[in-house]
Amino acid sequence: MANKRLREEMFETARRLHDLGVMGAQTLRKLDAARLRPPSVSYERWLVGRLKDTAEAAAYVEAAIDEGDQPALMMALRHVVQAQGGVSRLARKLKLTREATYRMLSASGNPELRSLTAILDAAGLRLSVKPVGRRVA
Repeated sequence: MANKRLREEMFETARRLHDLGVMGAQTLRKLDAARLRPPSVSYERWLVGRLKDTAEAAAYVEAAIDEGDQPALMMALRHVVQAQGGVSRLARKLKLTREATYRMLSASGNPELRSLTAILDAAGLRLSVKPVGRRVA
């Protein structure tokens, strides 16, 4: 609400400057368009907001696993951890140092299975195995 009021005040100031001949009509039109447009949200902030839902988080991590790319999986886990309260909170839950947790979740991280399951558990998720499809004998 405060952002909208601020945009309105900026536009009114711009209109006064235009009326005084200090600001051109084209600039005033651009400011008017910006005034009506809601502020954008960064992709990462939007994603972390979506990953607060454990079903979304599970699908996101599963997609990263399906890609078979270790750095992508680590990034997905970092995003899920951010959505669930951050690395510091996770480190406290896992009884690890924050630095060790950051290293484990880095692009070159390679957590052991028990660490991976602990991370997933802290996020309200679990690792599972399912058949790929029917095998032809």
